[in-house]
Amino acid sequence: MPELPEVETVRRGLEPWIDGARIDKVTLNRPNLRFPFPEHLAESLEGQTIISVGRRAKYLLIGLSNGKTVLSHLGMTGSWRFAEHGIDKPPRYYEPGTEPKHDHMVWDIDHPKHGKSHLIYADPRRFGFIDLYDDLADSPYLKDLGPEPLGNDFNADEMAEKFAGKKSPIKAALLDQRVVAGLGNIYVAEALHRSHILPTVLAGTLVTARGKPKAALEDLSNAVRQVLIEAIEVGGSTLRDFRNAEGGSGYFQHRFAVYDREGEPCPTPMCTGTIERIVQSGRSTFFCPVCQKKP
Repeated sequence: MPELPEVETVRRGLEPWIDGARIDKVTLNRPNLRFPFPEHLAESLEGQTIISVGRRAKYLLIGLSNGKTVLSHLGMTGSWRFAEHGIDKPPRYYEPGTEPKHDHMVWDIDHPKHGKSHLIYADPRRFGFIDLYDDLADSPYLKDLGPEPLGNDFNADEMAEKFAGKKSPIKAALLDQRVVAGLGNIYVAEALHRSHILPTVLAGTLVTARGKPKAALEDLSNAVRQVLIEAIEVGGSTLRDFRNAEGGSGYFQHRFAVYDREGEPCPTPMCTGTIERIVQSGRSTFFCPVCQKKP
């Protein structure tokens, strides 16, 4: 499932081409994705100008001139792309997952600088969804989200406040969207490896008796931020289906230190460990048992 870097990559790819564009027509090729499309979605969008292209956690947010906001979650295989980029011209230009039968929503847009184009939302497995809000404060998906890990509100002191007395493993604590917004399995594993913390360590052990962050938690907050920045710089990670707005793949999977590398040597200099995999809360966790330790 796309995590923060992949959604931010999509946002950055779309923004220059749709910010300021007018939505002339909306075509819905089916009534639902994971959930039904909002009532009167097409009528609410048609004739409106896109005034912002934002992101919160793993959600893409498209602001409209009528005050409404489109919220998009990509699920496992969702993607936004432009028909004009050539990847959907039959019969031989299809990327995986971009066959016309998966094009569930199409916006005809007209940009004052770039002219007319067609923005497509495709989703082969239909685990993504689209919602529409007059006020984003009403969205249950955004309610109670923690700070953005790339924002000023995210730091070791803030994490210490959330982790104090917490008896859940640090991996589970980082995946809790109320603690930090947008992190998923891949980047949690990579950040824990960079900060040399075992994923099974209890979150509360990274906090002092006075509620202050230990050095390991300082390292972790820095590692989270750095791994996300690096992933965004190379367009996120493509494991199976993720595509950016141009139809291209991410590149960060080639930089994984531990994720999906079970049985391979640990890349940490001078480390003699081998990457292992365990299951936590039904999800695979990859780590090095030698250079990742208890604080």
